[in-house]
Amino acid sequence: MSIIKDKVIVITGGSSGMGKATATLLAERGAHIVVGARRKQNLEELVTSITSNGGSASYQVTDVTNRSDVENLVKHAVNSYGKVDVIINNAGIGPISLLDDLRVGDWEQMIDVNVKGVLYGIAAALPIFRKQGSGHFVNVASTAGLKVTPKQSVYAGTKSAVRAITEGLRQEAGDKLRVTIISPGFVDTNFADSITDMEAKAQIISTRDKIAISPDAIANAITFAIEQPSDVDVNEVIIRPTAQS
Repeated sequence: MSIIKDKVIVITGGSSGMGKATATLLAERGAHIVVGARRKQNLEELVTSITSNGGSASYQVTDVTNRSDVENLVKHAVNSYGKVDVIINNAGIGPISLLDDLRVGDWEQMIDVNVKGVLYGIAAALPIFRKQGSGHFVNVASTAGLKVTPKQSVYAGTKSAVRAITEGLRQEAGDKLRVTIISPGFVDTNFADSITDMEAKAQIISTRDKIAISPDAIANAITFAIEQPSDVDVNEVIIRPTAQS
C-alpha cells in the first residue's frame, strides 16, 4: 500500500501543467487532492477526471495573491477531510523581460505570485501542521533560482527568494515537519503565456519545444519526496532536461 494513500494534499496552481500532473499522479496513489487555481473550468475538468477514475479530489477557485483565498483553500481541505498532510506551493508565473524595458507591473506580479503566494501558503498551513504535529511543505522554485540569465533578473530573484524562504523554513521546522524545494528546469507547460515581451516569449517557446521535459517528470519528483517515511526529509530536488545547460 502506498504511503501516500489517504494523505490530504493541497496544491496551488493545480489546474494545468506541473500542478495538474502532480494532482493526477498523487490521486492515483490514493491521496485526497484539493486543488486551487484561478480558472474554474480547468479545476472542474481536473476534479471530474480524477473522480471518474476512482480518485478523491475537490477544488476551490484560488488567487494566490489574495491571502484569504489561500487560507480558504487550506480551510476547505481541513473541513473536507479533517486534516492537511501536504501543501504544494506550485503557483508561479514568469513574464520575463529586460530590466531596461521597465515592465514594473510584470515585476510586481511575479513578486505577488511567486513570493507572496508561497508565503501565504506557509502562513495558512503552518499553524495547522504545528497543531497536528506533522506536515510537509513542498515549494516549487526553479533552476532560475540557481542561475541568472538576461531577461530573467526579476524572475530569478523571486525563485531565489523561494529557495531562501524554504531553507529558512526547513531550519525552523523542527523534527516533526518536512520541507522540500523542487527546482524544475524547462518543462512543457504554458509558462510562456504570461510573458508580455514578444521576443522573450518566442525564445522561451522555441527552447521549450526543443528540449522541455514532461510535467510528469516534476510530478514524479514531488511524489518521491512525499512518499518517503516520516523521518526522511528530501530537502531539494533539481530536475532539468539533459539538454539544458
